[in-house]
Amino acid sequence: MIHTTKGLVLRCIAYGETSVIVQVFTELFGMQSYLVNGVRTSKKSAVKGQFFQPSAILDLEVYHHELKQLQRIKEVRWHYLYQHVLFNVPKNAVALFMTELLQKALRQPEHNPDLYNFTEDAFIQLDKADVKTTAGYPLFFALRLASFLGFGIRDEFTPKKYLLDLLEGEFTDAIPPHPHYLNEQLSATVSQLLKVMHPNDLPHLQLPLSIRRELLEQFLQFYALHIQDFGSMKTVPVLQQIL
Repeated sequence: MIHTTKGLVLRCIAYGETSVIVQVFTELFGMQSYLVNGVRTSKKSAVKGQFFQPSAILDLEVYHHELKQLQRIKEVRWHYLYQHVLFNVPKNAVALFMTELLQKALRQPEHNPDLYNFTEDAFIQLDKADVKTTAGYPLFFALRLASFLGFGIRDEFTPKKYLLDLLEGEFTDAIPPHPHYLNEQLSATVSQLLKVMHPNDLPHLQLPLSIRRELLEQFLQFYALHIQDFGSMKTVPVLQQIL
């Protein structure tokens, strides 16, 4: 059966001599993998390879069978044409970080339109962001994404609850019996980040480079504590060097 859905490209890998397998986070079916034949050589192919760059937002007509691991694409069009993300080096680095984080976090083909809408909007807002907003964007995205995945942190920071327990995902008034917690300064910064509802508010925060780097490492540790076999992120060294 043919369905129409929006989709965000997360990964595209070569398959055989002329084909690709595209991993797409779709609005209708969640995470899906599509086998696309002939896009690497055939100029007559109805589906062009240029559409499948990581972070591309597409309108798709797809064949969907619940029992198949690899689906097929009938037609594809641009849903949103980036002005900067694919060409601006810092924004592209952030976008690749976001797509890798989504790959590691979204492993089941679950229908979740709220998560899809948040994710699509996050990439569009990144395209429109200024330099200061872009610098803090990985932290904003990682924190907000966690809330959709079921282990978000509630902003309950107070002078008494001044330490963030990463294992429990909550602020506490005592040093936890494990090493996975943030000091008072970093915990206070996380509380400020949790108050940011739109990325345009990021420039109002004081986020020095050292704080951004430390928090990003801690956020990835937070994900590793809550997602089995999370592993390491290949895009982080590049992201830290560029930003």
